[in-house]
Amino acid sequence: MVISYFGENCFRLQSGDTSLLVDAANNRLKADAALRTEVPVDAIGFPDPSGTIEIAFPGEYETKGIEIRGFPVSAESGKVIKTGYLVRWEEVKYAILPRFSKLGDKEVIEEVGEPDVLFLPLGGEGLAPDAALKFVRQIEPSVVIPSYSRTPLEFLKSMGHKGAAEEKFVFKSKDIVGKKNHIVLLVAKA
Repeated sequence: MVISYFGENCFRLQSGDTSLLVDAANNRLKADAALRTEVPVDAIGFPDPSGTIEIAFPGEYETKGIEIRGFPVSAESGKVIKTGYLVRWEEVKYAILPRFSKLGDKEVIEEVGEPDVLFLPLGGEGLAPDAALKFVRQIEPSVVIPSYSRTPLEFLKSMGHKGAAEEKFVFKSKDIVGKKNHIVLLVAKA
């Protein structure tokens, strides 16, 4: 599996010729399926002529051996629908979350369970470093990949992480077995 970061909350997960996009800002990046963690309440979906399957709401989906389950995340404003996703792909469980600034939603913690890889929005409209640390300690993922924050240093320091940012995260499921709360900081590609 190869995970690349494109800034904000945009990631591409790729294995062989199959890829999954999360929160792509435009249609420049191609994939077999695209997840949207936030959509305006009045959004109406239209088929994508490129053949990409776009998923933007809670429900159960499957495409090309990727199992996807979307669950609602309480929005702090009534203008957007926020959806978190649990993705099972090649024996790895991924938790992909939208931005949320409070940990008050215990349902999110219950939905997420103990993922192998957690995509965690930080800073700005995402969690503050102390709330992010508390959240990570509650669910104990094997790997945490922060997004949004331009300077996640405070979060990294609180987690005891001193590593450098990487261009991409390349791994197999056996590489993350037994790890707890390992931080992978990715450099956003232009």
